[in-house]
Amino acid sequence: MELDTLKDLYVDELKDLYSAEKQLVKGLAKMAKAATDPQLKDAFRTHLDETRQHVERLEQICGDLGVSPRGKKCVGMEGLIEEGNELIKDDPDPDVLDAGLISKAQHIEHYEMAGYGTVRTYARQLGFDNHAELLQQTLDDEGKTDHLLTELAEAGINVEAEV
Repeated sequence: MELDTLKDLYVDELKDLYSAEKQLVKGLAKMAKAATDPQLKDAFRTHLDETRQHVERLEQICGDLGVSPRGKKCVGMEGLIEEGNELIKDDPDPDVLDAGLISKAQHIEHYEMAGYGTVRTYARQLGFDNHAELLQQTLDDEGKTDHLLTELAEAGINVEAEV
């Protein structure tokens, strides 16, 4: 795909986010299965449901633009998920695993927030206000998940991992 205009870049970034979210659906399922803390398991499962909605929003936006969301592989998300898989394979103490999963998940959330903030800004610039609203909803979901993970870490998971 040639990137000659901001709209071209917007579409390219949407496809990258779509790939990221599709990969994350699988990654979050693994993280939820590996987590030992019940609240952390629930947080991952809840965000998995939200991530499926994020995929649907991206499909809606791409449909509105008349383009397929497929066709690009997000290597950034691939690497972040692989880091989580490596942590799980290392088989650390369960409390340390939970603390590590929070860390890996927050890396993912921050990566997504950067991407969604960018495409939301592009959507506004290009006059796609309805897209910008959908993208902001996803950005809000990502921020809430990040804050929840911080709360879980600080309220006990990191303390348990320290002992």
